Amino acid sequence: MPSLRDVQSAFAASALFGDTAALASLGIVANGLDPAARIGIYRNNVLGNYRKALAATYPVVQRLVGTAFFNTAIDAFVRAYPSTRGDVNRYGAELARFLAAYSPAHDLPYLPDVARLEWAIDQANIAADAAKLDLDALGAVPPEALGGLRFVLQPSVRFIVSPYPIWRIWQVNQPGHDGGDSVDLGEGGDTLLVRRDSQGVAVERLAAAEHALLAALAARASLSAAAARATEVDRDFDLRRVLRDRVADQTIVAFRAPPIGRSGSQG
Repeated sequence: MPSLRDVQSAFAASALFGDTAALASLGIVANGLDPAARIGIYRNNVLGNYRKALAATYPVVQRLVGTAFFNTAIDAFVRAYPSTRGDVNRYGAELARFLAAYSPAHDLPYLPDVARLEWAIDQANIAADAAKLDLDALGAVPPEALGGLRFVLQPSVRFIVSPYPIWRIWQVNQPGHDGGDSVDLGEGGDTLLVRRDSQGVAVERLAAAEHALLAALAARASLSAAAARATEVDRDFDLRRVLRDRVADQTIVAFRAPPIGRSGSQG
């Protein structure tokens, strides 16, 4: 007798992938309706739920390609990247990767990056909250230890780098957009910071040097190492101003000081 796990696996294989052997193993009693037709009802319901959930996460992608194209792509995506968790609203992180290899989308090379932006917005919206940076504690750090600080970015922060003007594409595809809707793909790419603030999710363009700094900090580099990467990009980079601004808007929310040895030197 098959185990519950075996039955569930066979059901998933037949419902999502149309596996006829798996369908036969279920031993469905037809009662006047073909077993394949019965399982097809579940398939339509499951795929319909995925389409609806992912359309809510990726509305611009859907608008760019149209509903029919989007639904067909989502059906293929669900089969290529089956969900590993029960909450369908947390599903869809790999859609950009899928679209990059999806041959029907080959003529829309910017589409995967638009999907990356929409996923970043979605995830920033549900990220954990964080307290403001403790300025008193920061002010108490000895000057000689400042370079060794490791700053922490708020959990909602995401970076998107694209050779295409994806922020413009996103903007002109918003409901109620009343500006021009033309997009010149040759106008250059975007380096974007996505984060949540008191007004909701904010998206802004970053200069290359500031991105180098913040990305290095996000990767837990020390302040001195992150600053060095920024000045490699722009020798006139204003570290003090950027830190002040990013503390003020709560992109930076905490720091970790380097260990201090008994002699007073950094460990």
